[in-house]
Amino acid sequence: MRIKGFQGTSLLDFPGRIASLIFFGGCNLCCPFCHNPTLVLDPEQYPDFPLEDLLAELAERRTFIDGVVVSGGEPTLDRDLPLLLREIKELGLAVKLDTNGLAPAVLEKLFADELVDYLAFDLKTAPERYGELHRVPVDPDLLRRGIRVVLDSAVSYEIRTTCVPGLVEAPDFAAMGEACAGARHWVLQQYIPRYALAESWRALLPHPPERLAEFARIAEGYAERVSLRGL
Repeated sequence: MRIKGFQGTSLLDFPGRIASLIFFGGCNLCCPFCHNPTLVLDPEQYPDFPLEDLLAELAERRTFIDGVVVSGGEPTLDRDLPLLLREIKELGLAVKLDTNGLAPAVLEKLFADELVDYLAFDLKTAPERYGELHRVPVDPDLLRRGIRVVLDSAVSYEIRTTCVPGLVEAPDFAAMGEACAGARHWVLQQYIPRYALAESWRALLPHPPERLAEFARIAEGYAERVSLRGL
């Protein structure tokens, strides 16, 4: 199990709950704006966190935390993810999963086994532009399948898009909107360049707030609810 990090309590991205954070190493994308570059490019520099120790710490914390956020990297690449989530649920803790959605079969199984309470699905740009996010081509149909698995599920979720200049612009919203049409909640969040994986992307100036408001108006034509985050 490639658990590469474990942090204390946080309210980050888990609506209304205090949670601990677990990070998996490795990813099937290498987005130039990623904020966890070492987990993507060189996860082996971090030792694996023993599962037994992790569960013991969570058991101690369950009197003051509500759940666990599982992030990465990309957690769905690890075949032992269901085991971890099942152990967390048995502790009486809720699970939030962060994912890029490119493993739809994994998501289907996790949902069927009721191992996820809240899901954040990162829709990064128009599906046909995903090749710009990796060293090899990315199948846009696989992405669309992942989105459909989430939209058709009973799990609470948000579709989440970081509005990176040049990668997320007004013309991209038609393709993104068609891919997630009917979503219950689409979150548009501000780009923070400081920690970007690619050094050149750290020099990008974020979209001004009024541009994100414009994007939100477009997104409202596709989702039941649209929120802005990070302004």
